[in-house]
Amino acid sequence: MHIAITGNIGAGKTTLARQLADHYGWEVLCEAVDNNPFLADFYADMPRWAFHLQIFFLNSRFGQMRRVRAISDTDKTWLIQDRTIYEDAHIFARNLYQTGVLTERDYQTYRSVFDNMLSLVRPPDLMIYLRADLPKLRAQIQKRGRSFEQAISDDYLNSLNQLYEEFVATYHEGPLLCIDVNELDHVEREADFAEIIRQIDESLSIIPPNSEASQSVRW
Repeated sequence: MHIAITGNIGAGKTTLARQLADHYGWEVLCEAVDNNPFLADFYADMPRWAFHLQIFFLNSRFGQMRRVRAISDTDKTWLIQDRTIYEDAHIFARNLYQTGVLTERDYQTYRSVFDNMLSLVRPPDLMIYLRADLPKLRAQIQKRGRSFEQAISDDYLNSLNQLYEEFVATYHEGPLLCIDVNELDHVEREADFAEIIRQIDESLSIIPPNSEASQSVRW
């Protein structure tokens, strides 16, 4: 079983993924942030490093998806993934293209690579979207204290949020659970984490057994 958590920068994906892995005994696949050689350079000079960064993330995510597929084909391990390959193309690369950071040539090259990869990717058995508004995102970014993230603009975060909402509104690859985390603190408040667990358990219990039927399941 493959569970994926999606959401904007600072929505709490990585923390929740690790909490869920501990709670359920799942294996967690985290986003390559700490060992990303382009991330700090990207936030310092987006036009210079945007294409490099997006290709790095895309390749890293594709490697994760190959691992997910290999494990799914051989055993019954449950995996939870921090961010999906869909977001790389439909959110981040698209935003950089729409704002003129990525050139037409670079964007079309990127999309061609993504489309080729996508033909080999299975969608998650359940995608969990963490919906968070700007104040929540900003507070989380400041709290975790990554120096290169502090200069991220509100406009950038708002643009990503808009694309996330468009993405989840049109996502039909599999079951989707939307959780509004604006008033939740799943780290400090046990009741909030328990509420998230309740929603996930309910979703998992009614996912249809075949992928075709499950494409229409949304919460």
